[in-house]
Amino acid sequence: MNLICGVGFNDKTRPTSINGKITKEYKLWSSMLHRCYDKKNHAIHPAYIGCSVSDNFKNYSYFYDWCHNQTGFGNFDENGRDWHLDKDILIRDNKIYSEDNCVFVPCKINMLLVKRYSARGLYPIGVTYSKKNRKFLAHCTNYSGVKESLGCFSKGIDAFLAYKTFKENVLKLAALWNESKIDQRAYNALMSYEVSISD
Repeated sequence: MNLICGVGFNDKTRPTSINGKITKEYKLWSSMLHRCYDKKNHAIHPAYIGCSVSDNFKNYSYFYDWCHNQTGFGNFDENGRDWHLDKDILIRDNKIYSEDNCVFVPCKINMLLVKRYSARGLYPIGVTYSKKNRKFLAHCTNYSGVKESLGCFSKGIDAFLAYKTFKENVLKLAALWNESKIDQRAYNALMSYEVSISD
């Protein structure tokens, strides 16, 4: 049997291409496996080191059928991009792609939850320090993907709290604007999401 990344197997009962074009399901499945098990990918995207795929998801036919039963699968955003397969919304800092942990969400929502640890400085998420002003600056990306300045603060904790308030409100707005389209579990997770200083 020909395995993808040494773990993923295809029993060839579901299509991987139609009229010479690779199916969306197969692209998602193979990309998921490469993110978790391809060492070359880990060199470029170290955040995926330690991630894994459930036994069921290693089976292409199971993953294919699962996709077709999920809210949002096959949807496109306003820019024509496929919705993302997300593993982190339902369970914070989750490392396992599985049928219980994953949902499909618009690209904008997925990007709101990217933490970019590799680009982080010495300060909490959303906070930088200005040597020129000797102040802590708070900033956060809004739902449209535009970075907004949230003000200058004498204490880092105050800058973080400004970020926390803004970010949680952005996530709630994202949930409300997409309530009729996204999985109810994703909606609930976004509405109750709490930013931590350790994020």
